[in-house]
Amino acid sequence: MKEGNAFLKAVLPAMLAFALSGVYAIVDGFFLGHAMGDSALAAVNMAYPLTAFLQAVGTGIGMGGAVCYSISLGRKEPLQARRYFGMMILALGVAGILLTVLFLTLSPTVLGLFGAQGTIFDLGKEYLLYISFGALFQVLGTGLVPLIRNMNGSVFAMAAMVAGFLTNILLDWLLVWVLPWGMMGAAVATDLGQAVTFLACLGYFIRHKKKPRFTFLRQGKTVLGQILRVGLSPFGLTFSPNLTLILMNRFAALTGGEEAVACYATISYITSVVILLLQGVSDGTQPLLSLSYGEGNRRVTGRYRNLAYLFALIVAAVCMVGVFLLRGESVALFGTSVATASMVAQALPFFLAGFLCAAVSRVSTAYFYATGKNLWAYLVIYGEPILLLALLLVLPGAMGLTGLWLAVPVSQAGAAVLGALLVWRTSQRTC
Repeated sequence: MKEGNAFLKAVLPAMLAFALSGVYAIVDGFFLGHAMGDSALAAVNMAYPLTAFLQAVGTGIGMGGAVCYSISLGRKEPLQARRYFGMMILALGVAGILLTVLFLTLSPTVLGLFGAQGTIFDLGKEYLLYISFGALFQVLGTGLVPLIRNMNGSVFAMAAMVAGFLTNILLDWLLVWVLPWGMMGAAVATDLGQAVTFLACLGYFIRHKKKPRFTFLRQGKTVLGQILRVGLSPFGLTFSPNLTLILMNRFAALTGGEEAVACYATISYITSVVILLLQGVSDGTQPLLSLSYGEGNRRVTGRYRNLAYLFALIVAAVCMVGVFLLRGESVALFGTSVATASMVAQALPFFLAGFLCAAVSRVSTAYFYATGKNLWAYLVIYGEPILLLALLLVLPGAMGLTGLWLAVPVSQAGAAVLGALLVWRTSQRTC
């Protein structure tokens, strides 16, 4: 009972926080789709993987630091925990500055490589220009939230995300519909929403007197290396849906043209919230897993892992039913054309079974990186997009759009099976 209460207290706020982190792009899509049509909707969808890369870098560094912080506390090493805190902040700041420069110079080229052309390319380029100006806020806003959760501040972390999300909605309405500034307005709204989240996190550290330590006693490289090794897994877990998005956009353009890209844009918006809810379950469990693992309590660690599996599968099943029943209303939300809406209605059911598979794979990977089993996490996380690419090279050519849509749930199933097998193998070794 005690572990169940601790689990729900940690997971429920994390679920909402992760869902909101992905709703930024959905909100942009909602306002732009209604204001500017299918081309703007497809442009945001094409550009979003780059925006998500910023957030994934922040999440990876932040989660890497948070895992190391919790394990150190579990081992009764508070000074080392503060060193991880300090190094994490330095890494987030440097990453934010470097990514600002890279995005300003390279994002149009990358957008073209994603398959954006014509009007979609022009609109996406404009969106990314203004996203680049707020890259530092994107990295810091997403990077500090995981550490606050690991400081027993899961409710505050959720509140910080809610504040940023509400700011984004208000500014999207003002800058896209009222003024209107179009793509620039949506990007600025996203930047300022993340800035609000960052400022809220900063206020938390000041109020609760959470002080990082910036003296590393010649351990700087070791501390940074450990953060990055752990962080590579949550980075991949956060960004892997966008690797799927990049690949699917590319092959959708080749298989069905702009209409298929707009179709998948709508599907990705709908399904991304579910995937992020599942990631909220897995990453909300992470502080509990890391702390119990650091304390050497493997039995409790296993219980938290199993609770995460059960809860994630329940969430996935409920979302499958809900998305299927509300598929018509979901499509209408984005103001798509009649032709695109019809295509979405036919394609969306292919993606529902993947929810159950994503539940298993995300809990498995979170368990691995929360307990220092980084190699297993890498295999599951990065194996999924590799399998997806292999399937996309075969299925669309053989089955057309049906093969295109089938590639996603099949790759998710492969990752789920691999993750479950590796967890079983790990459990057998510790028995």
